[in-house]
Amino acid sequence: MDISTNTSPSSVVDLQRSGVSWAAVAAGATAAAALTLLLVAFGAGIGLSAVSPWSDSGVSASTFKIGTGIYLVVVGVMASSVGGYLAARLRAKWTGVHTHEVFFRDTAHGFLAWAFATVISASVLGAATTHLVGGAAGGLVAAAPQAAQSVTPTDIATDKLLRTDTPTPAPGGAAPAAGPRAEISRLLITSFRNSGDVSAPDRSYLARLVAARTGLSQADAEKRVNDVIVETQQAIDDARKAAASFALWMTAAMLFGAFAASLAAVEGGQLRDGTWDNRVLIPRPL
Repeated sequence: MDISTNTSPSSVVDLQRSGVSWAAVAAGATAAAALTLLLVAFGAGIGLSAVSPWSDSGVSASTFKIGTGIYLVVVGVMASSVGGYLAARLRAKWTGVHTHEVFFRDTAHGFLAWAFATVISASVLGAATTHLVGGAAGGLVAAAPQAAQSVTPTDIATDKLLRTDTPTPAPGGAAPAAGPRAEISRLLITSFRNSGDVSAPDRSYLARLVAARTGLSQADAEKRVNDVIVETQQAIDDARKAAASFALWMTAAMLFGAFAASLAAVEGGQLRDGTWDNRVLIPRPL
């Protein structure tokens, strides 16, 4: 009995060459990273235009945060789609490879382009992107000195604790001693880091220290300490929630970006091979 073997090009898997065109992947990743930076810069400009230091102008903080998260997802999808499409469209044409294998390789090219672009954006473009996003998020204080950008909630709490209605200048015009401020900051940082609250003995000590430095009565000093601790805890909790929200939005942007890059790579690969939408693409005559 005569047995025939199907050796058509659409059913053969080529095992002689690498299945990854790294040059195409690098090209797509570079384009995606550059487009990401462009879109982030555009979004930062829109963000700075949307916020305002006036109470009745600009968008609210919650609207701005949600809009920023949605825009990050849009940026991830758009940039990743372009990178994945280019990675598959610029690859070398595979001959003698099963169509299913071509589909998988194109999908892998899109995913690799997205992964490479993510690494580039996080390492090379990380500082520029952070600067742009930070400028948009802190648009209300964009003109503040660089030193003010490193202020922590405990620094603000220390300022509030040692605030006086009639400040007394230091003798000879010298700056006030930094000892109590540093001690208060260390105490607050350690307390919030370990237990999230300030113990009763530490509260009493802070009240005595505030009373001695500001001239307040012991009762008023204790009230100030309690109020400032509550405000600081609220500020730390708000920062925690903002960081968690930003991380979730970034996760969504990366997941949608990976899917968009893989899908766009399939379309780009089909156009490269002339099999898009089951049609034979004929080159235009010159």
